[in-house]
Order: sequence, then C-alpha cells, then structure tokens
Amino acid sequence: MALWAGWLAPVLADPGSETPYLLGGEWSGSLTPELQVFFQDPDTGPDYRTDLSVAFEPQYYLSWDEGDQALVVRPFARLDQRDGRRSHLDLRELNWLMVSGDWEWLVGVGKVFWGVTEFVHLVDIINQTDQVEDTDGEDKLGQPMVKLAWLRDWGAMEVYVMPYFRERTFAGRGARLRPALVVDTHRSQYESGAKRHHMDLAARISGTLGVVDVGLSQFIGTAREPELTLGTDGRGRPVLIPRYNQIRQTGLELQAILGDWLWKLEALRQDNPAEDFFAAIGGFEYTFFGVFETAADIGVVSEYSYDGRDEHLVAPFQNDLFLGLRLTRNDVQSTQLLAGLAVDLDNRARTIRIEAARRFGDHWKLDLELQTFSNLSEKDPLFDLDDDGFVRFDLGYFF
Repeated sequence: MALWAGWLAPVLADPGSETPYLLGGEWSGSLTPELQVFFQDPDTGPDYRTDLSVAFEPQYYLSWDEGDQALVVRPFARLDQRDGRRSHLDLRELNWLMVSGDWEWLVGVGKVFWGVTEFVHLVDIINQTDQVEDTDGEDKLGQPMVKLAWLRDWGAMEVYVMPYFRERTFAGRGARLRPALVVDTHRSQYESGAKRHHMDLAARISGTLGVVDVGLSQFIGTAREPELTLGTDGRGRPVLIPRYNQIRQTGLELQAILGDWLWKLEALRQDNPAEDFFAAIGGFEYTFFGVFETAADIGVVSEYSYDGRDEHLVAPFQNDLFLGLRLTRNDVQSTQLLAGLAVDLDNRARTIRIEAARRFGDHWKLDLELQTFSNLSEKDPLFDLDDDGFVRFDLGYFF
C-alpha cells in the first residue's frame, strides 16, 4: 500500500496545502525570437533574404518520494514566417522517472543522446532528427519509450523499448535550406508492415576502462534516416518520397583524456536493405588553458569522417576533414564560441560554421550561428544549399 501511495503522490492533495500536489512542481523554460538572414538570392525556390520566427519551450518538473521519482513535461512550439512545416508543435519530453537502488525506470516520451565527437554524431539513433529546426542534426523529436537502466560503479547498462516511430521532419515549399525537390512526408513508405507501430529495441553498455570511456550499443528497428526516392505528388509535381527501412546497427564510442588532449572516436556497422556499410569519425581536441594569463581556454579540434556509402552519395560526409577552434571565456556570462571548417577531401567542397553564445543578466541569452557553403559539386548531397549561406540570431528569454 505504501508503494502505491508513493506512485500516486502527484495526483493527491499535498497535506497542509490547498494546492493539488500535481501543481506543486517547478516551471522553467524559454521564449526565443529568431532572425535568419541569407547572404545571397537563391537560384531556385523561394526568393527571400530574411525569415522571422519565435520558439516557446516551457518545462514542468515535479519530484517526490525523496527525489526518487519525478515527472517531466517539456513541450516545444515554433511559429515561422515563411515555412508552414517549420511552424510546428512537438512534445520533447513527457515522462515518469523512478530510481530504486541500482535501477532506473523511465516511461513516456524522452530524449537520449549517445556520442562523443563534435561535428558528426554517428551513433546517436534513439531520437529522430527535427530537421526543420536546423541542418546540423542537433535538434531532436521526443521519442515514446520505456527505458530500464542498471547503474553500477563501473558504468551502466540500458535497455530501450520504443513502441512508436517518429518520422523525420523536412522543410516545406516555402523554405530555404532544403533540397531542390520537396520531401513529400504524406507519401512515406516503410519496409515493415507495422509502419510507425513497429517495436524498435536498443541496448547500450557504458563504463570506464582506465582513462578510456567506452560505450557499446545495439539498435534493431526502423532507420531514423530515410532513403529519398524520386516520385510525384497528388498534382503530378516531382517530389522526394522518404522510405524507412528496417536496420540493425552496432555502435562504438571511445573517449580518453590524456593531459591536455581529448581523443574521441565513434564508429558503427549498419545492416540495411539498401546497403550494408561501415562509418566512423574520430579525432582530438587539444586545450590551451588560461591563455594570455586570463581565465579563457582555447581548444583546437580536428576530426576525420569516413562513410562507406560513397557510391550512392546518400551521406554528406564520406571522406571529410573537420577543423575547429573553441573559445571558452569562463566568465559569468558563459561566453563561448566554436568555429569550424569542413572540407570534402574528394571534391574540395567547404562548409564554414560558427556558433557563439553569451548570457546577459539572469534571464537573457544571445546565440549566433553562421554557416556558408562553397565549391559544392553537382554530385555533392549538399549541392542544393550552395546559395543558402546564412547568419541566425536567437535572443532567448529564460524563466
């Protein structure tokens, strides 16, 4: 009876208070207007130079049972001036978390990140990419799941059961930063007859061996990255149709700190009906601490990416070198900057990306993102973005 009372505590009245316990948690979140400015007029597609949008992401957190149980609710909404698909709602998180000794349960909609490298996250496969948010693959949709973790001194073992699949979001006809042909998400195809209701499974074991952090994962289920095939929509217009195959993926993560050096590796082997392949990215970050007798640190980052799918040109980083510079001021404003250059070693295509952030006072934060594309060949998967270099300003109010 006591156990059930602990589970039901959030819906019971808080003794000594007229407020239902469910409403006694903590609210936080952000409201972020965004301005995006493109450097050039496009050769094809929508002809505009600026785009305005605003994002709202509140979070509600409630804990009980001496902190061993918690409820997390985190919706997300964006309203965009140009692209109807980028104006969207998503439930990033809605889950119940319980810790009991060495065991941890999570039930609901959650977010999970796997990976150690800076420029490409190969093994990160639990959550689907929210591609209308940005082209870097960092933004993710909430994933319905049941997670069971066994936590030990040496690391953790995790098992995931995912009963529902989230399709990738793609920009619409009113957007820039998209392929020349629109992806028709209404005509999505699946290898599995269960379609979105296929039961996906994953497991991961992680720990430390000496100075090396190790992660080994296995995923069986619906591929998060779809194949894009040529088709037509209901009006006979050419479009790209996404197809989601059933895959098996084994992933490896390694990270080691050796003095001022940080070494990283991600690798995977994927069995896919379209093509079985191996991919890897690895490199280092060397940090100069307290440069010029200040509190600032400067890190030099270098990574190399290989992807065995080069014959079909479905992956943008088959043989690429990444070079970056990270500045961390270590000041009260949390000033940070990361500047990176990606070079395709096959055709010398180049992408420059700069990300900077700085807090102002207790509630405001300014984020800047700049990206340019140059020397892209017609065979490059990023070729349609050749005229879409941009700078983006996000001014977030956090509460």
